[in-house]
Amino acid sequence: KEMVEVGKAFGATSRQLLLKIEIPLAIPSIMMGVNQTIMLAFSMVVIAGFIGAGGLGEVIISGLQRYSLVDAIEAGLSIVFLAIILDRVTRQLGKIYDTKKN
Repeated sequence: KEMVEVGKAFGATSRQLLLKIEIPLAIPSIMMGVNQTIMLAFSMVVIAGFIGAGGLGEVIISGLQRYSLVDAIEAGLSIVFLAIILDRVTRQLGKIYDTKKN
């Protein structure tokens, strides 16, 4: 809030306040929301496999039903690795924007 007041004190227009102050300050929070949404989507992959939605969730379910643990573990590890990589990427993007505002 102080940054917005400083911008107003220096005569910034509402558009400049939004584009130059408010959005850059909100980007770390936005990236955390994106991160949480991605993690939620990955947690739903296996549940979607139960209803036949396809993808890695279906590979896990069919592997478990056929007692092919190798297929199930392989697909499960793929989901975990994707989740870890995307988690690190979104966290790093949030940190980059957070350090730029300081």
